[in-house]
Amino acid sequence: MRIRMWDNNLKVRLVGEGLFNMLFWMYFPFITVYFGSALGHRAAGLMMTVPPIFAMLGSLIGGALADRFGRRPLMLAGALLQTAMFAVFAMSPSPWIDYLAFVGIGFGGAVYRPASSAMVADLVPAEERREAFATFATANNVGAVLGPALGAVFFFHYREALLWTCAAVLLLYFVAIFFLVRETMPASARRAKDATSIPRLFREQRREYGVIFRDRVFLVYMLAGVFALIPIMQLDLYLPVYMIEHVPTQALFPGLGETLRLTGTEVYGWIVGFNGLLFVLFILPATRWFGHWRERDVFILSSLLAGVGTFLVGLHSNLWYLFFVTILFTFGEMVRSPVTQSFISRYAPEHARAQYMAADSLQNTIGKFLAPVTVFLAGWLAPLGIFSLILLFSLVSIGLYVKLFRMDAAAQRTQ
Repeated sequence: MRIRMWDNNLKVRLVGEGLFNMLFWMYFPFITVYFGSALGHRAAGLMMTVPPIFAMLGSLIGGALADRFGRRPLMLAGALLQTAMFAVFAMSPSPWIDYLAFVGIGFGGAVYRPASSAMVADLVPAEERREAFATFATANNVGAVLGPALGAVFFFHYREALLWTCAAVLLLYFVAIFFLVRETMPASARRAKDATSIPRLFREQRREYGVIFRDRVFLVYMLAGVFALIPIMQLDLYLPVYMIEHVPTQALFPGLGETLRLTGTEVYGWIVGFNGLLFVLFILPATRWFGHWRERDVFILSSLLAGVGTFLVGLHSNLWYLFFVTILFTFGEMVRSPVTQSFISRYAPEHARAQYMAADSLQNTIGKFLAPVTVFLAGWLAPLGIFSLILLFSLVSIGLYVKLFRMDAAAQRTQ
């Protein structure tokens, strides 16, 4: 499905989200450093555990309301809230107000995302959703590659201008959604919802989420995803610790002398940049290569590549060897994302699509809470022990994915 054939809703969102993600990656990687220098590193470390909780609440609320009031109102609300919070951040005289604005930005983004993902599923045929989700991931990752390099200059030297630019871009995007994006909520879902009071609305949503979390197939899917994400998240957690402490300084091109030598810290920086470049260049081709694979097989391949690739990091410290294993664990992460969203859009009932997508985001939240256990255990276990534990997590996820699709097939036979 070529972009020029897309619905205008998707074209507007691809441009708007791609541009905003560029700006997002210009400030997000440096936010902990900023709060650490302003409030102290211990306080900053504790404070950064709060935004994921608000993001989780925002996602659940956004998903529930998007299935009742439509995708467009929630996307407008999320974009407007983020616009206001960026303006507060830009004008703030205090780092504490900065922090509240940062939490508000995350909450607004979380309200926006389930409706956004549900709109893609509403508009794109099931057989083309993987490629559509991969296209949005490509736009996001272009920002992840270029944003930090630009942000290293703009965030620290022109922070106020950068924040006002974020607010202006989001305001323009809000206007574009208002005038150019139409509602896509299925008619069946629209008929299923009646007007009601706010307290009753939240009681109903709590009951509906209860139904989702009692869905045994969905719970196994969630658990498998948490175990699969723990190895994937180590690029930002244990790998920098390992590379800084255990990867020696070495020449980038050994055959050309010792002129360009990289420390362990610099090696890690190159690995992160290479990871982002692979995403930008290959997520769409990889989605097409595996487009005819069953979802079960793609999930298993993803967990295997992510787990084995990360485990192999601990077996050698040569830079070019590390580039090779980066290809393995990056492809493990790369093939997973589009299939995750296409699975949920297929599995979820049409009237609860955004809610299921919101509940799906809890995999990432739970994973963020559990994945740092590798850094905590690094004080007691040797690197090979940590990497073996990471591999074990991926193997457990493979077992759970096998169980998931057996349960899913059995459920479809009984329908």
